[in-house]
Amino acid sequence: MAELHNRRWILHRRPEGLVTLADIELREEPLGTLKPGEVLIRNHYLSIDPAIRDWMSDRPSYLPSIPLGEVVRSTSLGEVIESHHPAFKAGDLAVGVNGWEDYSIASGDQLMPVQPLAGEAEQYFLSIYGAVGLTAYFGLLEKGRPQPGETVLVSAAAGAVGSLVGQIARLKGCRAVGIAGSEEKCRWIVDELGFDAAINYRTSANLQDAIRESCPDGVDVYFDNVGGEVLDAALMTLNKNARIVFCGAISGYNSQQPVPGPYNFWQILARTVTLEGFLVSDYFARFPEAIAQVRQWLAEGKIVFREQVVDGLEHCLDTFNLLFEGANNGKLIVRINSLPQASGGSGLRRDQLNHATAASALAATQEETR
Repeated sequence: MAELHNRRWILHRRPEGLVTLADIELREEPLGTLKPGEVLIRNHYLSIDPAIRDWMSDRPSYLPSIPLGEVVRSTSLGEVIESHHPAFKAGDLAVGVNGWEDYSIASGDQLMPVQPLAGEAEQYFLSIYGAVGLTAYFGLLEKGRPQPGETVLVSAAAGAVGSLVGQIARLKGCRAVGIAGSEEKCRWIVDELGFDAAINYRTSANLQDAIRESCPDGVDVYFDNVGGEVLDAALMTLNKNARIVFCGAISGYNSQQPVPGPYNFWQILARTVTLEGFLVSDYFARFPEAIAQVRQWLAEGKIVFREQVVDGLEHCLDTFNLLFEGANNGKLIVRINSLPQASGGSGLRRDQLNHATAASALAATQEETR
């Protein structure tokens, strides 16, 4: 494999605001050699997530900052080409935290083998069976602790995680209310996902009032994906002993100035609220349990999910910035279709996948683009 060259997106400057080509660049580098315990993976799919923006900064986070001069970190799924680790052999599929690159060399101890069932697409393990689905599952059920009859409010409700949180809340007998950024997204989460109500934060003159109108009995669980002004408004609508699940704060990831704390934070005391952050990696030992349950819900047609797959490693940056423009529609994934030697420009494709039923989830071996 020494003759292969590897295309890699390299971080060479800490971004200020949206990430641009002044911050990262696509380079072609010789592929390194494997050490004992390492595995060579040809990446098929790359996960595009808001957290990557935080890793590019030098702010303290749950993972170290990406060092300047190193590949942009992300979760990837690919095929094992060569293995110096006893748990993997050539032809296996594996998921791990690697990078925006054609090939990854990783410690086998930091990879998870995956085996799709017949008819399941590989990239499900970056979406519905991956961090997205498992974050929604463990975040809501373990930290939100929803009880039948309670109201669950979800921000970024049309996003990859939020859309699943609302559906799981409904499965647990709760009223699910979502906050999203367009009328189209609001219609989707109500008409197709089964949310009880949706709030367009962009057109609401007073978000607190809009939440109170949609949650007349108050909010028992708030699943927060955005922070900022949306969190501030939600804090004023909480019931006594409510739970806030702090999953993300995308509203502040591109901020160039210190982000002030919630002005209404005192409601945590006033309403005796529990606020907890969590990392899905803390539940690694329970991943099989969660995947089995999510797979069952999917097979029974009880949950819906969307993937938005973009072709070409060269389009990672454009795809990533869709997250911060609110232009994505479902879980964002980049598909690497060609070997490095065959790389080339093919315009950005924004393929939308909507696996709404068991039939479409289990029968599709190719994506259906809309």
